[in-house]
Amino acid sequence: MIEIREIDGIHQADINIPNEPFLLFGRMEISYADGKWGHKDVIFDKENMSEMCFPDENYDYEAMKENSVFLGAYDGEQCVGLAILQDAFFKYMYLYDLKVSGACRGKGVGHALMKKAAEVCKARGYRGLYTQGQNNNLGACKFYIKAGFRIGGLDTEVYKGTSQEGKADILFYLDV
Repeated sequence: MIEIREIDGIHQADINIPNEPFLLFGRMEISYADGKWGHKDVIFDKENMSEMCFPDENYDYEAMKENSVFLGAYDGEQCVGLAILQDAFFKYMYLYDLKVSGACRGKGVGHALMKKAAEVCKARGYRGLYTQGQNNNLGACKFYIKAGFRIGGLDTEVYKGTSQEGKADILFYLDV
């Protein structure tokens, strides 16, 4: 049974659960017409699929705790998922990070974290959450859509001049 709870100073090491690889099996193509965002999923051929793993962040609990809420998904005492929410200057709280261990993916852990995140947003007077996902990480983009997020923008400039040039960030918003 997975329990979602706020990570406190005693359990601060849990905010540094390692990143694990995920499959890049497609991309989300975004369109904007008549004031509405749309999307189409493009699935890669097997030879164009690849695996990706973000570098571990080494978050500093003490430095981040003033403007962050850390939510952990626990299987017993083992932290198997993490959501970091940060205060923002407008009515949407920022979902800074979301990760679930590979063994627990597809089992509702991410959705449970989002349900708790919605409660935190409401309690803090926010309208909802916002985050971004790379357009080539179709699994993450589909997760956000399934979790009730809507597309609110596309940033095609963010990766220019980097090793990830050619990718774009899709902005996602969730009202709670």
